[in-house]
Amino acid sequence: MRLGAGTFAACCVAIEVLGVAIFLRGFFPAPVRSSSTTEHRAESPAPEPSAGASSNWTKLPPPLFGKVVIMLIDALRDDFVFGSKGVKFMPYVTYLVERGASHSFVAEAKPPTVTMPRIKALMTGSIPGFVDVIRNLNSPVLLEDNVLRQAKAAGKRVIFYGDETWVKLFPKHFVEYDGTTSFFVSDYTEVDNNVTRHLEKVLKREDWDLLILHYLGLDHIGHLSGPNSPLIGQKLSEMDGVLMKIHMALLSKEKEALLPSLLVLCGDHGMSETGSHGASSTEEVNTALVLISSAFERKPGDRRHPKRVQQTDLAATLAIGLGLPIPRNNVGRLLFPVVEGKPVREQLRFLHLNTVQLSKLLQGNVPLYEKDPGFEQFKMSERLHGNWIKRYLEENSSEVLLNLGSKVLRQYLDALQTLSLSLSRQVVQYDMYSMAVGATLVLEVLALLLLSIPKALSPAAELDVPLSSPLFSLLFYLTILVLSAIHVVVCTSTESTCYFCSMPWLAAGGAMLLMSALLCAIVSALTKTVVSAKRVGKNPAPPSVRWSELDLLILLGTMGHILSLGASSFIEEEHQTWYFLVSTLCLALCQEVCRNHFLGSDGDPQCGLREEPGPEGAMLTMQDGAEGCAALEEDRTRAAASAFERLGSMEQRMVLASPWAVLCCCRLLRALNQTGVQGAHRPDLGHWLTSSDHKAALSVLAALSLLAVFLLVQRRCSPMSKVALALGLLGVYCYRAAIGNVMSPWQRGNSDISKGIVEARFVYVFVFGILFTGTKDLLRSQVAAIAIKARTVGLWEIYSGLVLLAALLLRPHNLPVLVSSLLVQTLMAKFVWKPLNHGVAEVTVMHYWFGQAFFYFQGNSNNIATVDVSAGFVGLERYVEVPAVFLTAFATYVGPVLWASHLVNYLSSESSSHSALRHACFCYALICSIPVSAYIILVTSLRYHLFIWSVFSPKLLYEGMRLFVTAAICVFFTAMDQTRLTKP
Repeated sequence: MRLGAGTFAACCVAIEVLGVAIFLRGFFPAPVRSSSTTEHRAESPAPEPSAGASSNWTKLPPPLFGKVVIMLIDALRDDFVFGSKGVKFMPYVTYLVERGASHSFVAEAKPPTVTMPRIKALMTGSIPGFVDVIRNLNSPVLLEDNVLRQAKAAGKRVIFYGDETWVKLFPKHFVEYDGTTSFFVSDYTEVDNNVTRHLEKVLKREDWDLLILHYLGLDHIGHLSGPNSPLIGQKLSEMDGVLMKIHMALLSKEKEALLPSLLVLCGDHGMSETGSHGASSTEEVNTALVLISSAFERKPGDRRHPKRVQQTDLAATLAIGLGLPIPRNNVGRLLFPVVEGKPVREQLRFLHLNTVQLSKLLQGNVPLYEKDPGFEQFKMSERLHGNWIKRYLEENSSEVLLNLGSKVLRQYLDALQTLSLSLSRQVVQYDMYSMAVGATLVLEVLALLLLSIPKALSPAAELDVPLSSPLFSLLFYLTILVLSAIHVVVCTSTESTCYFCSMPWLAAGGAMLLMSALLCAIVSALTKTVVSAKRVGKNPAPPSVRWSELDLLILLGTMGHILSLGASSFIEEEHQTWYFLVSTLCLALCQEVCRNHFLGSDGDPQCGLREEPGPEGAMLTMQDGAEGCAALEEDRTRAAASAFERLGSMEQRMVLASPWAVLCCCRLLRALNQTGVQGAHRPDLGHWLTSSDHKAALSVLAALSLLAVFLLVQRRCSPMSKVALALGLLGVYCYRAAIGNVMSPWQRGNSDISKGIVEARFVYVFVFGILFTGTKDLLRSQVAAIAIKARTVGLWEIYSGLVLLAALLLRPHNLPVLVSSLLVQTLMAKFVWKPLNHGVAEVTVMHYWFGQAFFYFQGNSNNIATVDVSAGFVGLERYVEVPAVFLTAFATYVGPVLWASHLVNYLSSESSSHSALRHACFCYALICSIPVSAYIILVTSLRYHLFIWSVFSPKLLYEGMRLFVTAAICVFFTAMDQTRLTKP
C-alpha cells in the first residue's frame, strides 16, 4: 500500500500520542498506600504502651473540640495574612494572630499546587500523585481513607458550602451541601456570596459537628488580574469580615457547650506573581494556616512567629481534635502546639497514635523498614513511653516523672519528624511496565520516521507500506509470542497496581500487535536502506559533502536543544534556548541575504544533497567534484542574481532589512513578559501595562494592535470576510472593555463592568462565520474552474478565523505578541523565504522554531502556573468541560498553531511542488518527535532526581500536550494535501 509522506507522518504521530499516553500513565504513579486488608473497616486503636503494668487506656482519646469550622480560602498565600496585605486588609485576623488565642503556621503545599490534590492532602494527610493535576478538571470519588470518612463513620454531621470539587470527592459525606463551580474564573463575587448566604442560619443551628467553607473569589481574582490587583484587598477585607462573624458566633455558643470550638483558616495553595498556580515557586507553595480556639492559652505580650509546617499535618491534627482515627495513608505530623496545654499523659497518647500510624505505613511500603532511623526512634520512644506509664501508675506526680515525660515527648517528636520525612521520600512507586510499553512505542515510531527520510523527502513523497507482510513474517509472530509471555509474567507476579495489566486483554493485545508490526516495519526499512547503501557504494564515493550554514545551524540547534533537556536549569529557562536559536537564525539569514546580494559570485560553492530519480523510485544522490561544484556554484550565483534583478530597489532594501527587523522584533518581545524561574519576579512591560495606573496606555496599545491585526490579515481575505474580521476585532475590544481590562468611552466607572458574555459570543459568531466561509471555499475548489484561487483564499480565511480567535483569548497586553507574529510571518514569507529560494524542509523547521519562540513570548513557561485558565471561560456562563479545555489549550499553544497554519498557506500559494505539503508534514512530525522521544528517555533515567516533580514532570506534561497538538497539525496538513490540485 502506497501512502503519502504526510499521511504516513500523521499516522506515526497518532501512534506516538498513544505511546506517550501509556508512558504518562505509568510515570505519574499512585502515592504510597496502606497495605492493610481492612481498608474500609474500623480498626481498634493501638493501646497505650506499658512496661510490666496494665494500662486501662485502650480506646481513642475523647475529642478536644465540640465544633470545628474549616474556612478554606482558595489561593490564600501566606503573605496575604502574615504580610503587609494582612495588616492592611485583614485587621481582625492580624489581631488573632498577634494577640488572640490562636496558633499560626506557614503550611507548605507540595506540587502540583492545584485545588483537587491539595484538598486530598488536607483530608487524607497523604501526598497526592502528580497525575492529579489532570484529574483536577474532573475530580473522581476519593476512595482513600480520610478525615471525612472517619467523621461520618463516627456519626459526625458534616455540612459543606463552596467549591463543588468537595462534593465530587466526597459525594455521600455531607448531611447538607451547596456546591459552586470552581472553574468559572470570571466570577469572583457571586461564587463567594453563595457560600456566605448560608452562614447566618447554619451558625445558629446545633445539628452539625463539622462545617467546611471553601471560598473561590480570591483565586479567581488572581487568575484574572494577578496578586497586585486592587480587587485582592477588597476580597481579603471581605474574608476578614466573614471570619470575624464566624468566630463571634462560635464564642457565643461556647458558653453553653461542654467543649471549646475550633476555627481553621487555611489555603489550599498560594498564588504566583502572575496570579496563577500549579508550580513550585515560593509564592505558590506557602499557604497561611491559622488555628483559632479559646482552648489555646496565650500569655500577655506573647508574640509568636508563624512556624513552618507541612500542609499534610492538618489531617492528623483534625483527626485528634475530633476524636477520630488518623487516616491510614497520612504522612503528616500532629501540630503539637494544639495539644501542648493538655496533661502530659494525653500528649504522649496523641503522639503515640500518630507514630504508630506512620510506622504501619512505613512497614507496608519500605521493605527494610526495621533499619529506617524513624522506625528505630519510634521503638525507642515506645519503650520510654512504657516506662513512663509504669512510673505514672505507681506515682502520680514527681519531678523525675515530669523530666522523663519531657524526654519522651522530645523523642516522639523526633521520631515523627524522621518517619514523616522517610514516607515523603517514598511517596511514589513507578509503574515501570507501562512506562516501558509507552517508551517502546515512541522509540519505534521515531526509528521508523528516521529510516523513512529518503523516501518521504523524495520528489514523489510516497512510501510503500506493506500491510500484509507482517502476517507472513516469522518475526511478527515471534515478537507477539515474546511480548505476550512478558505480559503474563509481569501481570501475574507484580505486587503493585499496573495500568497496562489492568487494561482489557483486547486493548493490551492491540498494543502488542502494534509494537510487533512496527518492529517488522523497522526491520524491513532497515534492510532496504542497507541494500540501497550497498548499491550506491559501488559507484565512486564523493570526496566530501558540503552543508550550508543554515543546514548546520538547524542541525546543531536541534541537537543542542535536545541535550539541554537533561538539565533542570535549562528546562526552567527553556525560553532562553529558543530566544537564542531564533536570534541566531536571524543573523544567519542576514549573512545569507548580504552574501547573495553583494557577494553572489564570491560565495562558497554549496555542494550537497539533491533529489534524483532512481530505478526503484526517487533516491538521494550526491553531486560533487570540481565540475559539479562549479556548475552548482554557477547555477546558484545566476539564480541569486536574477532573483535580485527582478526585484525593485525598494524591495531589495526590504529583503536586506527584513532579517534585522525580525531580530529587533524578537528582542523587543523579550521585554514584554518575563518568564521561567530566574527572571519571573523581575518587572516587565506586561506588568506595567496591566497595573491599574496604566489602563489608558494599555487601552491605546490594544486598539492599535487590533488595527494592525486587521491590516496584516485582511489583504488576502474575501470582501465578506474582511467585514466579519473588522467587526470581530471591534467585538474583541468591546469584550475587554466590558470586563474592565481596557477603557471605553461608553463606560462609567466600575459599575458597568460585566462578564462580557454577550460581547465574546458576538466575536464567536464572526469566528465561526470566517471559518465556515474558508471551509466552503476549500470545498468549492474541488469542482470550480478557479480552483487554485478559491483554495488559496479558503486556506487564508481559515487562518484569519484562528487569528481572530487568538485575539479574543489572549490578554490585552499580549496583543502585541500576536501583531509581531503576523508581521514576522509577512516579512519572512515575502522578503526572505521566497527571494532566497529556501527549500520546504528549511521553511518548515523555521516555522517550528518561531512557533516555539512565540509560545514563550506570550509569557508561557514549563510551569503549570503560566497556563491562562481564564481563557477557557471567555463567553461561557458556566463551566462546560469540552469548550473550556479546547479554549485553554488553544490560548496556550496559539503560537505553534498559527505558525503551522501559516506554513500551510505559504506552501500552498508559493510552492510549485505538488509534494510540498507532504514534505512539510513529514518534517514537522519528525522535528516534534525527536525531542519527545529524547525527553522520555531522560525522565526515565532521572526519575529519582531531586527536581523530578517540580521541574521535569511539568515539562513532560507540556511535551505530551505539544505532541497532541502536533498530531492535530499533521491531520490538518494531510487534509489540505488531499484537497490540493496540481497547478497547471
